[in-house]
Amino acid sequence: MATSGTTWKLADHPKLPKGKIIAVVVLDGWGEASPDKYNCIHVAETPMMDSLKNSAPDRWRLVKAHGKAVGLPTDDDMGNSEVGHNALGAGRIFAQGAKLVDNALATGKIYQDEGFNYIKESFANNTLHLIGLMSDGGVHSRLDQLQLLLKGASERGAKRIRVHVLTDGRDVVDGSSVGFAETLEKDLAELRGKGIDAQVASGGGRMYVTMDRYENDWEVVKRGWDAQVLGEAPHKFTSVVEAIKKLREAPNANDQYLPPFVIVDKSGKPVGPINDGDAVVTVNFRADRMTMLAQALEYEKFDKFDRVRFPKIRYAGMLQYDGELKLPNHYLVSPPLIERTSGEYLVNNGIRTFACSETVKFGHVTFFWNGNRSGYFNSELEKYVEIPSDSGITFNVQPKMKALEIGEKARDAILSRNYDQVRVNIPNGDMVGHTGDIEATVVACKAADQAVKVINIGSYFISCSLAKIPILVIMLKVTNLEKKNIYRNLTSN
Repeated sequence: MATSGTTWKLADHPKLPKGKIIAVVVLDGWGEASPDKYNCIHVAETPMMDSLKNSAPDRWRLVKAHGKAVGLPTDDDMGNSEVGHNALGAGRIFAQGAKLVDNALATGKIYQDEGFNYIKESFANNTLHLIGLMSDGGVHSRLDQLQLLLKGASERGAKRIRVHVLTDGRDVVDGSSVGFAETLEKDLAELRGKGIDAQVASGGGRMYVTMDRYENDWEVVKRGWDAQVLGEAPHKFTSVVEAIKKLREAPNANDQYLPPFVIVDKSGKPVGPINDGDAVVTVNFRADRMTMLAQALEYEKFDKFDRVRFPKIRYAGMLQYDGELKLPNHYLVSPPLIERTSGEYLVNNGIRTFACSETVKFGHVTFFWNGNRSGYFNSELEKYVEIPSDSGITFNVQPKMKALEIGEKARDAILSRNYDQVRVNIPNGDMVGHTGDIEATVVACKAADQAVKVINIGSYFISCSLAKIPILVIMLKVTNLEKKNIYRNLTSN
């Protein structure tokens, strides 16, 4: 929360009268790009969005949702849902995770702060484990940051290092994991040449191993735990490059969904399970897909799955993933301090807010929107509704997801007249688009359009007594990211 000296009073809007309900609809993954057969938004039937655009072309605006416009280091960095919702909720630009980590590594500050000195206590006699996404996508992590951390830790006393990799194929081209693994192995070989015992210990695809979010499917985290902590997995290999190449030979294999594997020595023994006394760092800078693993690593009282054993470790995140929960307690880089968000201003002006999405994006219209803060600002003025997402399947299997349910919840909130702002995230374009399935993504776009129609119908129902509700549709990410991902996946399989 902001300091007590903050002046919260907002001036009246020059055009919108008091009592006007505002619907804020975030179409995640939706943008504008050249129309062609790979542009699923163009291919899909989207009469509602077409109507909104064509009926008021003078009010239709495109905004940047990537690069410096949302606090990322350069304009070459693609946007993502986390930084987008941070910027929308705050109404201002803050240096984001990747930029904070870049600065800390460049200045050496990361090695001077409490978090690194905390894990450093394990270097003399135990192992340093680094867990995270092996990718240069810049959405959750970056390979060059992992490389710099490996170098820095080895120069500051780490004698035994194990890396637990998660393959991407979602924010980068499917199949690129082989090249990333080869690059990482080269660095580890150089460290071994300097007398440091450095190896990859385990791995798996990000959407099947470890990187679940919003407690959608704890089995994903358990698969990672079994490989990373227990050294147990259905597949065993002697190198990470061999592992990825071999697992990608399976029909319809995709980097995102590679099964868990462990690296073993010549005798078949796992080279790097996490044990008492070890140090562990989760190297992703983005919070949402590390929070569940952070709970498993940090919480002594834990009932989401059977951990079998709970090693006494020194654990730190690259950043603190949840400031409200103080999770994790130790971190290498301080997260952005985001105060005076729109949510704070609204409750301090008596504005009643309704926020809703399904599980996979619920945190985006609450936690990220509110400046990386859990919970309500004022539970008497706010209501958050989470619709459970489908679990145990990929998003292209049920591409309509919960779009209609989200639309109906928003419509009902509007018709209730209990709220002044109704805020939702419709995630189909993002979640299904990332699968690379063109047919499914066309269905997803149509479903998202239908959800917007349901919300718009709610505004017409009460137009007899109130002027029609303004609907602010925000499209994240406003790039041709999904088109590119679909094209790349189509041509690389």
